[in-house]
Amino acid sequence: MADFPLEIEAAAAAILRSMLERKGSAGQFVRIGVKGGGCTGLEYVVALDDRDRDGDLCLWLEGVKVVCDPKSSEFLAGSVLRASGNLIGGGLKFDNPNAARSCGCGSSFTPRER
Repeated sequence: MADFPLEIEAAAAAILRSMLERKGSAGQFVRIGVKGGGCTGLEYVVALDDRDRDGDLCLWLEGVKVVCDPKSSEFLAGSVLRASGNLIGGGLKFDNPNAARSCGCGSSFTPRER
């Protein structure tokens, strides 16, 4: 299995744990990824899920299962997920070296040319 594509700081991990404890149900985990959309092309996704997908990369972080699909991992490689004081984005912020530019609220980005 490949390495998990991004680093998750301790304060961000605490937010993920809280999200799972407050809104999750048995068997759910946190899925991190990207999808088309947002202001600048790709939108960050942090959501609860209960279905593993083929090729998912998995990280266990203080008892919380966090997964990322292989395609998203290409856009998130080398990123750091941090806690932020912003209400937008659920208090999480991606520092992504693969972003050529980001929208003002930080929830979406334009990927660098490959």
